[in-house]
Amino acid sequence: MIKIHKAFLLLLFATSAYSQQELKLHYNQPATVWTEALPIGNGRLGAMVFGRVNEELIQLNEATLWSGGPVLKNINPTAFENLAPTREALINGDYEKAYELTKKMQGVYSQSYLPLGDLLLKQDLGNAKPSAYYRDLNIQDGVATTTFTADGISYKREVFASAPGQCIIVRLTASEPNKLSITVNANSQLQYKSSIKQQALFLNGKAPANTDPSYINYNKEAVVYKDGGCGGMRFELIVKPIIKSGTLTTNSDNSIDIKNATEVVLVLSAATSFNGFDKCPDSEGKDEKKLAEEYLAKADGKKYDRLLKEHLEDFHHFFNRVSLNLNNWETNKSDQPTDKRLEDYATGAKDANLEALFFQYGRYLLISSSRTKGAPANLQGIWNKELRAPWSSNYTTNINLQMNYWPVETANLSELFSPLNDLIKNLSVTGAETAQSFYHAHGWVVHHNSDIWALSNPVGDRGKGDPMWANWYMGANWLSRHLWEHYQFTGDKKYLKEAYPVMKGAAEFTLDWLQKDKDGYLVTMPSTSPENRYYYDGKKKGAVTVASTMDMGIIKDLFANIAAASTILNTDKDFRDTIITANQILFPFKIGSKGQLLEWYKDFEEEDPHHRHMSHLYALHPTNLISPLKTPDLANAAKKTLELRGDGGTGWSLAWKVNMWARLLDGNHAYKLFRNQLRLTKESDPHYNSGGGVYANLFDAHPPFQIDGNFAGTAGVIEMLMQSQNEEIQLLPALPDAWENGFVKGIVARGSFIVDINWDEGKLSSAKIVSKNGNDCTIRANEPFEIKSLHLKSVKSAIGYTISFKTRKGYEYIVKSIL
Repeated sequence: MIKIHKAFLLLLFATSAYSQQELKLHYNQPATVWTEALPIGNGRLGAMVFGRVNEELIQLNEATLWSGGPVLKNINPTAFENLAPTREALINGDYEKAYELTKKMQGVYSQSYLPLGDLLLKQDLGNAKPSAYYRDLNIQDGVATTTFTADGISYKREVFASAPGQCIIVRLTASEPNKLSITVNANSQLQYKSSIKQQALFLNGKAPANTDPSYINYNKEAVVYKDGGCGGMRFELIVKPIIKSGTLTTNSDNSIDIKNATEVVLVLSAATSFNGFDKCPDSEGKDEKKLAEEYLAKADGKKYDRLLKEHLEDFHHFFNRVSLNLNNWETNKSDQPTDKRLEDYATGAKDANLEALFFQYGRYLLISSSRTKGAPANLQGIWNKELRAPWSSNYTTNINLQMNYWPVETANLSELFSPLNDLIKNLSVTGAETAQSFYHAHGWVVHHNSDIWALSNPVGDRGKGDPMWANWYMGANWLSRHLWEHYQFTGDKKYLKEAYPVMKGAAEFTLDWLQKDKDGYLVTMPSTSPENRYYYDGKKKGAVTVASTMDMGIIKDLFANIAAASTILNTDKDFRDTIITANQILFPFKIGSKGQLLEWYKDFEEEDPHHRHMSHLYALHPTNLISPLKTPDLANAAKKTLELRGDGGTGWSLAWKVNMWARLLDGNHAYKLFRNQLRLTKESDPHYNSGGGVYANLFDAHPPFQIDGNFAGTAGVIEMLMQSQNEEIQLLPALPDAWENGFVKGIVARGSFIVDINWDEGKLSSAKIVSKNGNDCTIRANEPFEIKSLHLKSVKSAIGYTISFKTRKGYEYIVKSIL
């Protein structure tokens, strides 16, 4: 390392705003279906704005509104007695018996994330035919706007969700005075009563005590409001109109009529009785009425301009940290409607600005959906219209929840990790009970699904679920990676000290779970590879096996991170030594007959060779146990695996593959899949269920909508432009030919570095590395470069050129290409 004697430029903090292109989704017609509506959110309250003319629909959500209550203990008292027989069956190669026994170690299904209600605004336009229609979502400002003209009068509606005000604000204006006449109403799919008090509309309701997943249809009642246990969660929604001129009257159906107003502002406040994962939301719940009215009072006394100003300041604080320019904004098509751009893009048209918009849209959605204590972004963020949402809109922990948070650090939104951190802590509590009652094991365990109550048991309704997905045991271990990564990006040792016991608990369960095979290797049994099956003994199908490659990758990664954390904190040496010893005898990665990385411990054939899950490549991404730099043979096997899997897949699967190809330093292949991810999907399309793409509002299409593909797509762009997983910052590691020139500003590397990169003609031209903590730094690039003011020239290495040097806290270092 070379020691720096003086630095030369002062840090420009990451909160500084960078210039942006126009970042808007816009359309020339209202939304006809939910996946054409536009999302807004303040992290707790969410809304989908349809932009209808005569009867506007704004569908509402609240992040903590779920069915059910705290998870029950010891829900399958006989689970443990099936563990030893399952392992014996696996040792004997009786996979069918092991499958049936594994089903006996299942618990209950997760609860469901629920819709709050619908706000309906019926506007009286007489017989006028609207024209000059336009609606947009400005993702840099977090404001949705609808405009149209009727009978020579221009009308405008603006909607935003204010985090400072904790309310949703709707403003309606007209180009002439006294021309606004609307009826305001609201309803809910949940049990509720409406009322009018002090010229405001109130909805007071109750969530179900239990909601079956949408794929379960064998119970007489799928939605149950009373089940003899903890009662369902309460909620309140308030809609308060504030008008300029005109009249306001209320109706017997609890709707509100506003006649001949010049301006109408609606302040929407809502709250639930949720009081934590371990409190009954009914008997131990918070006072949702008091909360909703306090939120309303906080916003009600402020003028619209002030509410908007506070919202913009708050939103820009997060959003403006990162700027992306692809191809110097050439072929700018931002004047075209977004749905038309997507249609053209699907036929092969170039639109780098659409690609940059999609990147920033992922950041927008994370800012808008991950700011509520104990309630991280779920399978649909915070936007859901269904009483029984797809997959319960829950937390799916065999990839989807984790995928939501892949860009949280690299895309400079580290504070938004906090809700996931809360859930992980909650899961470590419920997961400890599950570990003990199901398996008589120490530590904590999480299986395939969870919810706001931190459910941790294997789902399946005590034997009705398929172990292929229900009985998966690595959720706690994978989630612990996020705790470690938060430290890697922030360097916050105080945080690491708090997180270490949680990480250790996951490792303690794993040590109890591991068994020695006949060759002396530590293996997992039972084990699955989500969510795929294999063939054995000809054409017999199996799902439960021993030592899936995903299991081994997750455990190797967890053990390495535990050892590193223990060393940094200078604590727990005995446990560290135990972990290091165990890590050395874990079942190794193996290469199969086709040159692929094996998915299972034997060279089984997959039932679905093009399966959407890439579980066995966990070691390539999100972790870095496999990389072209460190393990070229295994990297080649991973590449072969991706080739065999193919380039198809659902939306989130395509996004995962983008990240994986970037890790293999193949930017063109990553870009190919990225383009495929932006394929327009329409619900009316006969090929709707074929998988992949995005909807007209840029929501990721599984289909149906899953937000994880949006977040992983954003993360994938950063992986193409910058990587930092090998204790170095690699600049433009997988830059595709399609992005010939451009810049990115404000992304974050491990070690707590803020990174700006400029490139031209496909090659690095310059970069700026800002050191927030003064850590040692190694920079790698594909071309020779120098640290300009330090006179450090790059040295040729295995892949590209590197420079290693010490940094000083708060200073920036300019990288210049010397080609």
